[in-house]
Parts: sequence; structure tokens; C-alpha cells
Amino acid sequence: MFAYIKGSFEERGSNYVVIDVSGVGYKIFMSEKSIQSIGEIGEKVKVHTYYYVREDNISLYGFLTKEELKMFELLLSVSGIGAKSAISMLSNITPSSFAFAVISNDVNTLKGLPGIGAKTAQRIILELQDKLKAEEKLAMIEGAKEQITAEIYNNENIKEAIQALQILGYNKKEIDKVMEKLKNENLNVEELIKKGLSLLSR
Repeated sequence: MFAYIKGSFEERGSNYVVIDVSGVGYKIFMSEKSIQSIGEIGEKVKVHTYYYVREDNISLYGFLTKEELKMFELLLSVSGIGAKSAISMLSNITPSSFAFAVISNDVNTLKGLPGIGAKTAQRIILELQDKLKAEEKLAMIEGAKEQITAEIYNNENIKEAIQALQILGYNKKEIDKVMEKLKNENLNVEELIKKGLSLLSR
């Protein structure tokens, strides 16, 4: 319903901000990290939004980057993860680190987040990896899987970075173009994810 909201930053709460758009104040729930980073009172700001609707709750959640929004949407797709848990996770881990934890089966990193136990961490990894596998199968069936050089696919770091960026919601065609540019930079997986995100968000 709302892709983003742009207006005057009017109020900073413990778990929300208020942005004025033409005299209407929008209360937007955000991670603690985003609330502290959004800017100063009175500044014009832009926040990507998610319109959250449940039987007993209609709320707006806000994000400073599209990557944070995509991570939030992914977390909501995991059984047992609600909006509050997802926002709390965003306060404590970046999208690139989250994606890397998922593709590398790093349960310890995820269970170290507030409110996330070992079982929940394992469920997040399992469900998101299953989603990635399903998307890859569908792409192959539809003939939509793009071919890039054998050199790229033989690079394990790049293969893992491609999977992480897919988990964050980017399509294979976009990712392949970015990895073609990065293939000779000798970066580790986390550096590839971060640099890939930077290029994809332009």
C-alpha cells in the first residue's frame, strides 16, 4: 500500500518515529538502530515502509534501506516470526550478515540475537534455504536461469555470495551482472555480499 513515506521528521520514540507529510503525522515502527540513524528532528527523511495487517493490529513498519525491508519480509515468511521479532533482529544484525549466516548454516550467530533460540535459528535457516532451492528449481524449469562464465561458478566465494543475495530477494539476472564486475577483486564472501548490495541498491 505504501512503498515509502517522505516528509519532515517530527518525533523519535523508543520504538517508533513520527513523520509529517502535508500535515498528517505517520507513526512508523522501526528498529532501534534505524531510529538512531534516521537524522535530526525537522529534517526531511525518506523511509521505506511495510503495511502490516493482522486481525488485531494494523501498523506501519519503516526501514532506511530496501535491504532491511527485504530482510523484514523474509523473516515474516518464516513460521513463528512476527513483526516485533523481525524488527528486533534488524536492530542487531545487518542484512548482509544475516544472509551470510543463513547460507553458511551459522546457527550460533542467529541464536545470539535477542529472543532467538537454537530451534528458531535452525528453522529460519531451514525455511529460507528451502525457499532459495525452490526458486532455483523454478528458474531452471522456466528457462530463466541466466548463464554466466564458468570462472564465476567455479569460485566458491562468489557462489555463496550469489545465494546470499538471492535470499535477500534479488533476482539471478541482477546478481550475475554485479558478480561479473566483482569476480577479479579477490574478496571474501562477506565482502562480496556487502559490495554486491551496494551495487544492487544503486
